[in-house]
Amino acid sequence: MTKGKVYLVGAGPGDPKLITVKGLECIKRSDVIVYDRLASPRLLKFMKPGAGKVYVGKLPDRHTMKQEDINQLLVDLALEGKVVTRLKGGDPTIFGRVGEEAELLQEHGIEYEIIPGITSAIAVPAYAGIPVTHRDFASSLSIITGHESPEKLDRSIHWDKVTNATGTLIFLMGVAKIGYISEQLIKHGKSPDTPVALVRWGTRVEQDTLTGTLSNIEQRVIETDFQPPAVIVVGDVVRQRDKLKWVEQKPLFGTRVMVTRARAQASELVERIEELGGEPVEFPVIETREPAGEEPVSAIRAALEQAEEYDWIFFTSVNGVEYFFRWLQRFGLDIRRFGRARIAAVGPKTAEALRGYGLNIDALPEKFQAEGLLDSVDEALKPGQKVLLPRGNLAREILPAELRRRGLEPVEIDVYATVMADSDDDDILEYLKNNDIHYITFTSSSTITNLLARLSALGAEDPAGLIAGANLVSIGPVTSQTAAQAGLQIDIEAAEATIEDLVQTIISHRQKERGTR
Repeated sequence: MTKGKVYLVGAGPGDPKLITVKGLECIKRSDVIVYDRLASPRLLKFMKPGAGKVYVGKLPDRHTMKQEDINQLLVDLALEGKVVTRLKGGDPTIFGRVGEEAELLQEHGIEYEIIPGITSAIAVPAYAGIPVTHRDFASSLSIITGHESPEKLDRSIHWDKVTNATGTLIFLMGVAKIGYISEQLIKHGKSPDTPVALVRWGTRVEQDTLTGTLSNIEQRVIETDFQPPAVIVVGDVVRQRDKLKWVEQKPLFGTRVMVTRARAQASELVERIEELGGEPVEFPVIETREPAGEEPVSAIRAALEQAEEYDWIFFTSVNGVEYFFRWLQRFGLDIRRFGRARIAAVGPKTAEALRGYGLNIDALPEKFQAEGLLDSVDEALKPGQKVLLPRGNLAREILPAELRRRGLEPVEIDVYATVMADSDDDDILEYLKNNDIHYITFTSSSTITNLLARLSALGAEDPAGLIAGANLVSIGPVTSQTAAQAGLQIDIEAAEATIEDLVQTIISHRQKERGTR
């Protein structure tokens, strides 16, 4: 059997976007991902279909797998002919034991590459507003392990040389030894007033920073129960933090938001959350696809073949627009055949999608739902007119029912089907059980029903109770009504049924929450 290959990849300090381009390429091409707790689980969504994953993470008080076993695991997987990415937090060459892993691979004649990552020693202080060098404060730095026992620290660190060797001292994994570290630095010449910062889970939503001086930092750690993992920064550069703590100024800093809409549609919401300093957790519970079977396809074709007969086309979603044009292309139909029809759209995004196809909108209601659409075209609707409704299989019946009541002839076609997505996120139940999700967004009624169903399928005995610890966010009254019927209490509702207003609603709510603390 041909031997595989192993990529020893630095995942960066936590923010998944801080991985290198090459590191991400390795994840995408690998058959197996071997990862630890310091690598963002969000990077696993880039795995190719069918790829496996093995968690070998270590906690301060216990190890999931011994280092020797991890080394052997990489060898065994490669000998099976697999391409493997060993995903390690930060940079694999800085206290990452990559040398031991590479050495065993070398002994077995297995090809490997070391892909550097952005080290937490530099990135984490930067996210806390602390540049590790500064023209006025420090022109050099040292990176030191703080994880060992005092006896080992004394053997591995020459305190008399390290203390004053560089302007900035960075200790990794040393929270439990902060008292001893401070004591040794003062003993060997550092001023007790030297600024110190501890940055916990830097670049992540849980990022937390504690500052003090060498003389009081241990007491501050005890008083605040400050827990690892954290990067320790010692030096005058810490003084820059008050001016430069840029991440903490973002309106969604420290906020984790679950996004339940289809992955193909989620990018706008995900990008806005990230841009505003939050962490999106994608858990798509719906997906859209073409209807299956000959009968619905024939019905769509028959309706579109009557193009010249329509007085109106009502588009109620972006999906309706996209799938409408897919079917035109599939059947070889010319959009100009619909030249008689006037076009109405629900919501600015739907209108934008239509304009992307070169179509102007005759009606765009102020209220972004079916009732608003009818109100906006009320005077133009005449009995006997024929209206095409290209929609999804779960669309509400109020629109065609009201058109019939007014004497018009609606022609409904399900140009797409909304079905439950097979979301399989191992972390989602833990996030919810630990109340680590601050907001859950619902952008349609189907996201509510499907989320509850998916959580139940993952083993949740009381899905509604499980998500009660998060703030539930609805895009509009119809979605909120579905939530109420499912026994859920919507905490906040967007004033307008748009993604941007949904985001602004979360920001306003978050600011009020923080203002009351």
